[in-house]
Amino acid sequence: MTLGSKSFKYDAQGNMLNVPRHPIIEDYVTVYSNASILGRITIGHHSVIGGNIWVTHNVAPHSRIQQTKAVEMHFEGGLGI
Repeated sequence: MTLGSKSFKYDAQGNMLNVPRHPIIEDYVTVYSNASILGRITIGHHSVIGGNIWVTHNVAPHSRIQQTKAVEMHFEGGLGI
């Protein structure tokens, strides 16, 4: 799993500001492998973040964030790509 920032803020002289930019993970949160939680967001308590998910917004307590079922698509002759 990755916990990180989405961007850095700089002052007028180009110096990086020391402001919080990483996520807040509340109590009893389960995060599965390959999940990326980015930015100064809050993951509410008792939530589950599924594998291979990118989360860049706040998640309410007792939430479940997971992938949708894979969708198989067929393209013929390069159409639709």
